[in-house]
Amino acid sequence: MLLNMITIVIASYRYGHLAAHCIESLLSQTISPTRILFVDDGGLDCNHLPSLYPDIEYVLREENLGVVDNFQDILSRVDTEYVLFIGADNWLRSDAIELLSKTSADIVTYDVIVTGELKEDILMRLPIQAFPHQGDLYWNRQDQHHGSMMYRTALGQKIGYKKRYEHGVHPQEDWNLWDKMLQQGATVASLKEGLLFYRRHRENFLKYSHETSQLKELEVN
Repeated sequence: MLLNMITIVIASYRYGHLAAHCIESLLSQTISPTRILFVDDGGLDCNHLPSLYPDIEYVLREENLGVVDNFQDILSRVDTEYVLFIGADNWLRSDAIELLSKTSADIVTYDVIVTGELKEDILMRLPIQAFPHQGDLYWNRQDQHHGSMMYRTALGQKIGYKKRYEHGVHPQEDWNLWDKMLQQGATVASLKEGLLFYRRHRENFLKYSHETSQLKELEVN
């Protein structure tokens, strides 16, 4: 894979207070991505970032489009061979782009480090296999989907972001993309490395009113 063919999309909604950490993790990579494209989907809390990081491209929306429409719009703007979406509340290990650049497949997955104040909550909410790792949790994602998988842009654009379950609470748009890419015969490579730090925190709950009660229960217990 050419080293100058990866766009990283940082997606934010009410994560303006955490976004600098994510941006710094990308700017300090051992090999830089071609483009870093930051999108605030109507959270209105990221206007301070362009002055701090002027070399990054920004889309600062006035109104919230929702995950599916937001991701679909941003994907249409990507012109590099590969693309990787990352939440502004998460960050990448410093050699992530270098390792990903050495791998050639339609989809490249890798393992995840689950961190943050509510990291243990993921064990209750999702049937995952994770084990303690330097104070956090190591989540094995070999040959499996996650929201920050790297994939071939043209294939992703052909399929597009859509809801997996039209009437579900969460759109699971990246699951739909994964399913449809595999149906199209996409090749998959996996790195046995924890490259993504996935931060579990209270804003993960507070964005969704139906989960606020769950957060209160966690705090009580």
